Amino acid sequence: MTECERFEMTWGSSASSGYCSLSDSENELELFYTARTSLRKTKKRREKDEPVDWRKQDLSVSEIQQKVKEYNAQVNSNLFMVLNRDGSYTGFIKVQFKLARPVSLPPPVCSPTRDRALSQRRTSFYLPRDTVKHLHVSSSTRSRDVIQALLNKFTVIDNPAKFSLFERCERQSQVYLRKLADDECPLFLRLCAGPNEKWDAFSFPELQNFLRILQREEEDHVRQIVRRYAQARDKMKQALKNLSTPG
Repeated sequence: MTECERFEMTWGSSASSGYCSLSDSENELELFYTARTSLRKTKKRREKDEPVDWRKQDLSVSEIQQKVKEYNAQVNSNLFMVLNRDGSYTGFIKVQFKLARPVSLPPPVCSPTRDRALSQRRTSFYLPRDTVKHLHVSSSTRSRDVIQALLNKFTVIDNPAKFSLFERCERQSQVYLRKLADDECPLFLRLCAGPNEKWDAFSFPELQNFLRILQREEEDHVRQIVRRYAQARDKMKQALKNLSTPG
């Protein structure tokens, strides 16, 4: 496995997950999202201290619903996971950028009088170190979708294939890295790992944004309920009309 730039942060017995680029000649960016949890002690002592592999957890719909309830019960802020009627769920992940090399942006829009060669040049710049982005994602959002969304957000035109998602688990001064497949879902890992106790340490604008997202979700659920009851009411009115109409 190619070497990945390491983070300058440590937790005690915790599990976390991170984005980072492969260490080749075209590395630009390292991304990181937290999924911290204290690992529970088992009665039977393991011969070798190994991280928990959340991929092995095949959860039923009822088990996912129970885990979401347990997750929300541990959250100290308003950043709950929300269950949908179709069995899916939504929640937040925290992404931290760790810049290794400059990223490429589209060329600036030039006036016709300017040199055409200048307009064809890429613009490279460094993102501020440890830039943090909080994303609202669903249980169906895959790792490659998150990477692509982040690159689009910052209008980065580098190939998304340069970036890979790694699960990072630190325990007793040992760090474990596992590369996530493109179709793995970060929010599922976060659900299995549990909430981050420091998630309430957000800035005021970030919290306002979270409230707007939650309000939109609430309004959407209200519209669905109103529509469902309106349809039921119309059916009952039609049934009453049919009964009252002479045959």
